Amino acid sequence: MSTLLGALLGLYLVCLFAVSLFAAKRVRSEEDYVVAGRRLPLWLAWATLLATWFGAATILGAAEAARAEGVRGTVLDPFASGVALIVAGLFFARPLWNLRLLTIADFYGRAFGPRSEVVASLILVPGYFGWIAAQYLALAGIQTTFFGVDPTAGMLIAAGIVLAYTLIGGMWSVTLTDALQMSIVLVTLVVLAVASFAQLGGGSLAAGLGRLFEQTPGEALTLLPEAGAAAAIVWLGTWGSGVLGNIPGQDLMQRVFASNSARTAVNACVLAGVVYIGFGLIPVGLGLASRILLPGDGDGEILAVLASQYLAPALTIVFVVSLVSIIVSTATSAVLSPATILGHNLLARLAAFRGRGLMADRLSVLLITLASLATAFSGKTILELLELSLSIGLVALFVPLVFGLYGRPRGELPALLAMGLGAVVWVAREALEFILVAPDDTLGGASVTLAEQLTSGGAGGGAVAWAVFVFALLPSAITGTAASLAGYMAGTYWLRRAGQRKGRPSLR
Repeated sequence: MSTLLGALLGLYLVCLFAVSLFAAKRVRSEEDYVVAGRRLPLWLAWATLLATWFGAATILGAAEAARAEGVRGTVLDPFASGVALIVAGLFFARPLWNLRLLTIADFYGRAFGPRSEVVASLILVPGYFGWIAAQYLALAGIQTTFFGVDPTAGMLIAAGIVLAYTLIGGMWSVTLTDALQMSIVLVTLVVLAVASFAQLGGGSLAAGLGRLFEQTPGEALTLLPEAGAAAAIVWLGTWGSGVLGNIPGQDLMQRVFASNSARTAVNACVLAGVVYIGFGLIPVGLGLASRILLPGDGDGEILAVLASQYLAPALTIVFVVSLVSIIVSTATSAVLSPATILGHNLLARLAAFRGRGLMADRLSVLLITLASLATAFSGKTILELLELSLSIGLVALFVPLVFGLYGRPRGELPALLAMGLGAVVWVAREALEFILVAPDDTLGGASVTLAEQLTSGGAGGGAVAWAVFVFALLPSAITGTAASLAGYMAGTYWLRRAGQRKGRPSLR
């Protein structure tokens, strides 16, 4: 089977390359490369949004998280991420589309000033490294499971494939393949679910679902957090990162900007969010079912193992091809998003790239690919990389986005303070946990470890030690966002006071 699978995958990749070459004929300007000339109808805008979201974290990461932690382990994906699409459609898509932007970093420049645009770009670009790396890990895992490829070589191969397709056609090449890829992957996921649950029920799908609910412990079937304040805080932080951290993302807004109307942008986001959650439940259910079907640790990606055991050889091949296709689709979107910001908002400021937007964007694709590949070797899991990338956008960019869109900004200071304080506090919190807590501890366990370290001297630890303890206990998404809000408020207050001292009208 490996030989046939390899041949079909090779044929599939050649077809993708042909589509990319075809899409390149539509690219005549930077606007074509970045936002597909703002010509996407609803069916393409919806498909490319869903394909961008429905990647490694949902298909593979959610299944593994459900197997290890139950449903609450999948709060971030698919639940919070799906809600993020709906929220984006209801509250952000229309006003942002009306601004006719190329990148989300353009918004910060238009609302606050050029320095805010540069700072936002510097925050956005590295924020995607973890997400792209997650796709490389997923593709490497598939190669290891079905072909025995070394994980390191698998990640290098994955990065090379993604680089080639993204470099050629930009947004058009990504979009034109998404609709077909989503149809294939959703159908094959349903087929795998039916086969796995039927196996669980001795040939009956209904019996398999019944057995799943009977033999899965109740605590593994709930989205609610575990008992205790620390667990509840972590749970809230995860929801915040997933729902709000996605909003300032270039990957989401690039598809909003590429829609052919504001109404299309709104409907595409809401429709994609609803479908995303619905189909995202399939990997979650399969992850829970694997606890019963494969009670051991299993080898490789759990969905790939289920497919190899419970699908006919022909369907297994279709499943693997579709899995590769959707992850490649997500990866190309993920690479293109920060690359367009790097090229359009940063490199374009250099004299060598003025008037050469397409060249800057394509060079940026190469640079982003290399940086993300380095991140993929960091040793973190798929969902850890995803949460890391979402937190960066939330803590630094969400607050100025909301106030810039719905408020009346009158200067750069509030935005710069919001971005700076949010990022600094987030980094400090992450660094503190890394220094004081063993890397394999969860935050719930970390609170005990950290308390022991800070209070080991008895009362001598004092208020400072306990303040550090509380700071390290709170999720970085919460502390960073609070700091960002405080920074924006402080900047607004300072500008208002400065205006009053100079006899100018205040902000309001």
